[in-house]
Amino acid sequence: MSTFLKFPPNFLWGAAMSGPQSEGWLGKRHENIMDTWYRICRNDFYEGVGPDVASDFLHHFENDFRLMKEIGLNSFRTSIQWTRLIANLETGELDPNGIAFYQAMIRAAKANEIKLIFNLHHFDLPTDLLDRYAGWESRHVVDLFVKYAKTAFQLFKDEIHEWTTFNEPMVMIDGGYLYGYHYPHYKNEGKRAVQVLYHIVLANALVTQAYHQLDPEGKIGIIVNVTPAYPRSDRKEDQEAARFFDLFHWRSFLDASIHGHFPDELVEILRKDGVLWKAEAKDESLLSLNRSDFIGINYYHPTRVQATEGQIFEKWLPDQYYAHYDWPEKRVDPYKDWEIFPKALYDIAKEMTKRYPKTPWFVSETGMGVHDEGRFRNKDGVIEDLYRINFYKEHLFWLHKAIEEGASCFGFHTWAALDCWSWNNAYKNRYGFIEVDLNDQTRTIKKSGRWYRQVSLENGFEIEEDPFV
Repeated sequence: MSTFLKFPPNFLWGAAMSGPQSEGWLGKRHENIMDTWYRICRNDFYEGVGPDVASDFLHHFENDFRLMKEIGLNSFRTSIQWTRLIANLETGELDPNGIAFYQAMIRAAKANEIKLIFNLHHFDLPTDLLDRYAGWESRHVVDLFVKYAKTAFQLFKDEIHEWTTFNEPMVMIDGGYLYGYHYPHYKNEGKRAVQVLYHIVLANALVTQAYHQLDPEGKIGIIVNVTPAYPRSDRKEDQEAARFFDLFHWRSFLDASIHGHFPDELVEILRKDGVLWKAEAKDESLLSLNRSDFIGINYYHPTRVQATEGQIFEKWLPDQYYAHYDWPEKRVDPYKDWEIFPKALYDIAKEMTKRYPKTPWFVSETGMGVHDEGRFRNKDGVIEDLYRINFYKEHLFWLHKAIEEGASCFGFHTWAALDCWSWNNAYKNRYGFIEVDLNDQTRTIKKSGRWYRQVSLENGFEIEEDPFV
C-alpha cells in the first residue's frame, strides 16, 4: 500500500550553496576569514584542499544552472561574497568585476527559470574587519555591513526580490568564540560571544529596515540553524537544560527577528550572570520595528542534553546550563557522526507554528554528506546515492505531515546543488545532487538528482504508507 505525498502549490523545490564554498577566491580584492584560515593553515583542511578554486562556479555557473534546471530546481539560494562585490570596505566602493559576475549569474538563473534567493553573509567576514575592529564585536562593523547590504540591494533590486541577511549566525559564535573550530579559533569566550550574537541580531534588523525602505514589495529574512534539544528525561533539571539550549542557540535569533525582542528569560539569565551585551537606547525600537518577513531553517541533526553535574567554569559559557549526552538508540551518519533523526523536522515545524504562527518559513538546508562516493558509481559512471534519496524521503515525509497539520512551510532546499567545498572538511564528504570532479571540474548528475527532478515535476512523491512512523 502506498500513498502520494502532494505538497502545496508553488512549493519551492531547490538547493543551496554559498559564494565562498562554490566560487573560490579568484579575482577578489579582499580575503574573508575562511580564505585567511586556509592560506595560513592549509593542513587544517582535508587533503589540503581549500577555497582557492572550490567548485569553480565562477567559471561554470552557466552550465551549472542548466544542470540545476535539468534536475528540477525551481529555486536556488546562494550568497554574495562581501569580499568580491565591495572594493573598499569602508566607503562601500564597488568592484566592477564583482558586479559583472553577479549580474551574469542572475541572467543565467533567469534563463533557466530558477528563482534566486540571495544571502549576504555565509560565515565570510572580511579578514581586514576582524583584524582592525574585532569583527562582529564592533558596532562599526555592523554599520559597514549595512552599507554593503544597501549597495547590493540597490544593484540587484530589479532582479532579486527575496533576500536573507545571515546564514547560521550561531555557527560563527560557536565556531569562532566558544569552541574554536572555525577561524579565528577563540575558545571559551562566552561574554564576547554574547556581544557578537547581539551585534548580528542588530545588523539583521538594520539591514531589514534598509531593504524595506528600498523595496516595500520584496521579502527579507534570516537563516537559522536549528538543532532542537531533546532532554534525557522528564526530570525538571533535564527539561531546563533543554530549554536553555534552545533559548540560547536558536530562539535568540528567531524571537528577535520575528517578535522584535529577545526571549525575556534569556535576557534575565545573561543579566544575572553579568554577561549581557552592551546596547544603545535606540536599539530596542530598531529591533521592534524591523522584523523578518520569512525564516530559513537549516536542520541536520538534533541535540541530546541533560542537566550539568555541578561543573565549575572559570569563564561564562552556555555549557554551564546543559551537558550533552549520547542517546543509545540514535542512528548515525557514520561519515559525519551526526545523528539522523528526521522526525525532528516535524517537531521544528510544530514549534514554528506554536511560537511564530504568522511567519512563513522554508527548509533552507538539509542534507547528507558521504565520504568516497565513487564506491557507488555504476557501470555508466553515475553515482547511485540511494542513501541520499532515502534521507530526503524520510525528512520530506515528516515535513509533509507537519504541512498537512498547518505548518506554513513554503519550500525545501537541500545542501547542496553541486558538491561544494565545506570549510576544513573540504571535499571529504560530498553533499550534492551533481558530482564535481576536482581534477577537471566536470559535472555528472547523481541518481538523487534524477529523483529530485521527478519530485519537483510532480510536486511530491509516492511513498509506502506511513513507513517512518
